[in-house]
Amino acid sequence: MDKFTTLEGVAAPMKIRNIDTDMIVPKQYLKTIKRTGLGKGLFSEMRYKEDGSENPDFILNKPAYRNAKIIVAEDNFGCGSSREHAPWALLDYGIRCVISTSFADIFFNNCFQNGVLPIKVSREDLDKLMDDAERGSNATLSIDLEKQEIRGPDGGVVKFDIDPFRKHCMLNGLDDIGLTMTKAKALDGYESQRKAERPWM
Repeated sequence: MDKFTTLEGVAAPMKIRNIDTDMIVPKQYLKTIKRTGLGKGLFSEMRYKEDGSENPDFILNKPAYRNAKIIVAEDNFGCGSSREHAPWALLDYGIRCVISTSFADIFFNNCFQNGVLPIKVSREDLDKLMDDAERGSNATLSIDLEKQEIRGPDGGVVKFDIDPFRKHCMLNGLDDIGLTMTKAKALDGYESQRKAERPWM
């Protein structure tokens, strides 16, 4: 997966609590096992009307937020089913970071495995960031994972906590497979030694 070091971009404010994975990517998009092409399904039941035309009232359809890279959301983002397609859809659309006060555990873990950074902040800090996001394309947020900082358009800084191991993996673009591959030399050595000691196996 791609490394996550710094990110600067427009943040879309989503003042909705309990956004579940079915809202993020509805069930009709779950037939694929590819990680690409799901951006069109992101929030599709809110983004589009029944006739397939865009809903102009939905935040990502508004001109200021069409190229958003960050979502600032209310409590309990990513609840519901455990579908990994949810972070796939976010990433395919171009969202690399979601900021909220809380996340559902499985969605939270899936984000780290797919290069989407979920950041937990306090209620007070979320309110500040939501205000920044509501200012539109003239007010970008900057995220520095190494420093664990979110910098607002006026220079204000919000610090955030992250597990050191998860931070290491994001900075270096390592999912579980990537982590295993960093041990490839040791694994090959073990297999060679085992084969020499037990050639009959």
